Amino acid sequence: MLATLSQLALREIRLAWRRPADTLGATLFFIVAGTLFPLAVGPDPALLLAIGPGVLWVCALLGILLSLHRPFAQDHDNGALEQLLVSPHPLPLLVGVKLAAHWFSSCLPLILASPVLALQFGLSPHAIGILALSLLLGTPTLALVGGLGAALTLGLRGGALLPLLVLPLYVPVLIFGAGAVSATHAGLGAGPQLSLLGACLCLAILLCPWSASAALRVALD
Repeated sequence: MLATLSQLALREIRLAWRRPADTLGATLFFIVAGTLFPLAVGPDPALLLAIGPGVLWVCALLGILLSLHRPFAQDHDNGALEQLLVSPHPLPLLVGVKLAAHWFSSCLPLILASPVLALQFGLSPHAIGILALSLLLGTPTLALVGGLGAALTLGLRGGALLPLLVLPLYVPVLIFGAGAVSATHAGLGAGPQLSLLGACLCLAILLCPWSASAALRVALD
């Protein structure tokens, strides 16, 4: 089973990097949108510092929305998804590996780019570290919930339904992630917000692969 899971993860990463424009779309959007805000609101350091955590988290969330359809759409078109359903290995485990590979290829570059953008808003080094940590805890939850939404909308025409479906579920992660950085800037501890992000991640790991697997079975019946 471990060999199968590792081969599946490597396959997903290789397929993702064969289309770097799609893979890095979330990161490019995050960089461009995050750079435009300081140009739009002006050079006021206090204003930039106040809006920085929320702006960076919103840009990251919107960037991740661009790649939500990727985990299952291509496999659905070429028939590979049916092979996963008839595999002797548990489908939720296979779905979890696919979503983990999707996070690694699409969201991890975004996290690595976040410290550079945070400097434009005047965040302190400690706040930048909390920002990166909050994204490290929050983006896997976004990827898992997005994978569930992608499975529920698989085969439907048009891509407008998927963002509308998952955006309300993203609100708690957005609040806790931006709140962790803001609390650090205010001189308070970010522990409660980071703990809540970790709780959201544990809940998403527990529920989303199984729910997405059930949705895939329904979509392919």
